[in-house]
Amino acid sequence: MLKHLKELCDLCAVSGDEGAVREYIIHVLEQTDHVSWEIDPLGSLLVQKHGRNRAPHKLMISAHMDEVGIIVTHINGDGTLCIAPVGGVDAAVTMGRQVLVGRERIPGVIGAKPVHLLSKEEKDALPKFSSLTLDIGASSGEEVRKLAGITEGTYAYFAPDFREMGNNRICSKAIDDRAGCALLLHLLEQDVPYDFTAAFLVQEEIGLRGAKAAAYTIAPEFALVLEATTAADIAGAEGDARVCSLGGGPVVSFMDRSTIYDREMYRLAFEICKAEGIPCQTKSRIAGGNDSGAIHVSRGGVRTLAVSLPCRYLHSPSCLADLTDLDACARLIPILLEKLMEEV
Repeated sequence: MLKHLKELCDLCAVSGDEGAVREYIIHVLEQTDHVSWEIDPLGSLLVQKHGRNRAPHKLMISAHMDEVGIIVTHINGDGTLCIAPVGGVDAAVTMGRQVLVGRERIPGVIGAKPVHLLSKEEKDALPKFSSLTLDIGASSGEEVRKLAGITEGTYAYFAPDFREMGNNRICSKAIDDRAGCALLLHLLEQDVPYDFTAAFLVQEEIGLRGAKAAAYTIAPEFALVLEATTAADIAGAEGDARVCSLGGGPVVSFMDRSTIYDREMYRLAFEICKAEGIPCQTKSRIAGGNDSGAIHVSRGGVRTLAVSLPCRYLHSPSCLADLTDLDACARLIPILLEKLMEEV
C-alpha cells in the first residue's frame, strides 16, 4: 500500500486533469482479480469488485483522484504568468514553491514582490494570488507561448517530493486524497466477503462534481468515503481547535459543513475499532467537507460515512501524515464493509 501511495502522490492530477492517476489505477486493476470497470463522462473510474458473496445491500466506496493546484490565467509580456488557485489553496503556502507546468511538466517557481518593495500595509496583509506570479525562466510572453507551449488554462502542479520522515511519518503533496485512493486500491486487491462498487472520483476539490454524477449512476444504499482531513495538533492549537491528531487512528466524523453522517454507521465504526483494538477518533470541530456532501443526497438519499486519514498542512505542497494511521484505516475498512452488509 505504501508503494501505491508514493507513486500516486508523485503523479500530477489537479481537478479536471485526473488522467495520470486514473491510468495508474487502471494499470493496477489490469493485474487484479474479480474486477471490471468503466469511465463515466466526467472521467470518474467506477469499478465493480466481485466478492465471495452477493451483496444484500449496494455499497459504494469512494476516493477522489484530484488534488489542489494552480491554473494560468494570463501571460505577461515579461514572460511571467498570472495564476489562480484550483481548489482551496492558501496563497501563502505557494510562495517560493517549485511547480511543474503543463503537459511537458516545465519547471517553474511561484514568485512575489520582493520584501524591500512592499509597503507596510502589504507586509501586514496575507498574500493573495493576484499579487503572485509564476516564473518559468522565460524572457517574454512570446517565448512562453512558442517554446513552452503554455496558454491560458494551463495547469501548474506542486512539484512531487514524497519522503519518509521521523518515525513512520510521510510528507508529500496530494496526500488529500491519494491516501484514500491507495486505501481503496489496496482493498480492491484483496479477497473481500461481498461485492461492492469502488468509485475513484474527479473534481472533488472544486465542488464535489464527480461524486454527484457517480452517485446518481451507481445508486447505492450505503456509501463509505475514504478521505484525508485536517489535523491541527500543532503548537498553539488547544482543545477542539486541534480537530484531530496524527497517531490517533482513522477519523470518523459525525458532522461537517456538508454532511450529517449516518448515526448507525458512525456507531458501528467505533464499535468495530473498540472490538479490534484499532485506534479511532472523531473531528472536534464542525469544519470542512468532502464527497459525502454530494453522495448522501443523491437520488432518494444514501446512508453515508466518511473514514479519513488525519493530515497536517492539508492543501499544501508538504502534507504530513502518519503511516500507523494509514494502516489502522486499512484494518477498519474491510471489517466495516462486512458489518454493513450483515448488521445494518
